[in-house]
Amino acid sequence: MSKKKMLGPQVKQLLSGVSDHGSAHLSEVETDLAQTALLLGEAIEKLGFSFMALHTAVSKEHDEIDFVIHSGFVPDASVDRLKNIQLEIEQHINTAVTCLQFQDLTSQLISRTMQRCEGLREVLNVLGVAGEDMPQDSETDDIAFLLRETTSRLEKQSADLKNLLRKAVHQKHLDSGDIELF
Repeated sequence: MSKKKMLGPQVKQLLSGVSDHGSAHLSEVETDLAQTALLLGEAIEKLGFSFMALHTAVSKEHDEIDFVIHSGFVPDASVDRLKNIQLEIEQHINTAVTCLQFQDLTSQLISRTMQRCEGLREVLNVLGVAGEDMPQDSETDDIAFLLRETTSRLEKQSADLKNLLRKAVHQKHLDSGDIELF
């Protein structure tokens, strides 16, 4: 087999590697963005309900306080209702604060997405550098060596990026899952 015919499979391997690594990283980007959108939508919905419930509880507390003020005495039933209303307010505030954790989760996912995009850009830059390094009149052996070296560098960069961006956010919904902060 001639050297020119041997070069074809190496070029095919390089292009296939670029395609495979690029597709894998872009799939992860899509997954992270979809999870971000899900968490954000769920958090906004829960925050809306929590703040409306908080407003209702505060209004009830104000009504009870106004009653106490205007009556001139504090009946035991009013004290009990005020305590229950205060517990209800505390519960709604805790729920609202918990929902605010979505900011941490979405920030982590967005940061990872940006790192993946940067990593993909670096992988593609390797191809650009390899193309620039290849003289037009190169011997087939020189081209083959450059292609093997480029393929090896691409595989290393892809593995390094994958290790750097291990799945650190496991949360699927705000009420479930594990949260590993960086």
